[in-house]
Amino acid sequence: MSKIGLHGDQTGFPNLALMKLSAWHKARGDDVSLFMPLETYDKIYSSIVFTYNRDDRYLPRSAIRGGTGYGLITNLPDDIEHICPDYDLYLQDFSMGFLTRGCIRKCDYCVVPSKEGDIRSHADIEEFLRHKDVVILDNNVLASPHGVMQIEKIAKLGVKVDFNQGLDARLIDDGIARLLSKLKWRSPLRLACDHAMMIPHISKAVQLLRWHNVVPRRYFCYCLIRDVPDALERVKFLKGINVDPFAQPYIDNIGTKATGIQRAFARWVNHKAEYNSRTWEDYYSNYNYNYKEISNILGKNNG
Repeated sequence: MSKIGLHGDQTGFPNLALMKLSAWHKARGDDVSLFMPLETYDKIYSSIVFTYNRDDRYLPRSAIRGGTGYGLITNLPDDIEHICPDYDLYLQDFSMGFLTRGCIRKCDYCVVPSKEGDIRSHADIEEFLRHKDVVILDNNVLASPHGVMQIEKIAKLGVKVDFNQGLDARLIDDGIARLLSKLKWRSPLRLACDHAMMIPHISKAVQLLRWHNVVPRRYFCYCLIRDVPDALERVKFLKGINVDPFAQPYIDNIGTKATGIQRAFARWVNHKAEYNSRTWEDYYSNYNYNYKEISNILGKNNG
């Protein structure tokens, strides 16, 4: 029996690769746990999704590393990739996995085209479904006939679903909206509006979804922030159609930090008390003023 340590992002969201490695090692009688710096292990796996989480001074050089955070194109062997995840690792009460891999889009800010390539079938929902709630991690599940058939199956199974990475509004037509109306929703229905050209597609999709009585708890939309005026245009549009935006500052594949104004814009959008009570211009003028005041005070104290 070997002692296995599993190291991942400190995001609060379960790491699927580690859960599959855990299931595979436990099936072989190994002792598996999440990595602790002072523990001794026979083998350590580190799976990092985000570049800004990849540096951990406690992680030994001998650790086996994988995931986009390390910039590595790595895949689990098929017998591990298609094992049911170990849901006990994070004590979670929902299932999660991929029905498809890849994407038909070639967005310049996304690693999926280079990492996974074009859309393809990956798994049946029952391969990883063990709960009444399921989180689907696909990048563009609506772009695949297999993905759409799996959504039909989810509807028949009656489980609650969350399409965690969002649904492609450009692919939501009358038939897809009708299909989505048959689902039970675990969380908001998620879309993405990462550039201004998406505005008419989001508008049409939301109209169709509401026409077919798709009733999640709320409509939610990811908004990538590169240019703040462009992001502000998208956020104002979403507010006008009663869709809740979530702003995400752009971070490139080498982990360059977001600018101060990008971070401030994200704080305003995502802090709903601020977002619902004041304009961006008012928020930023006060934010900028307070930041300068604090900097001046710190400067005087340091002097």
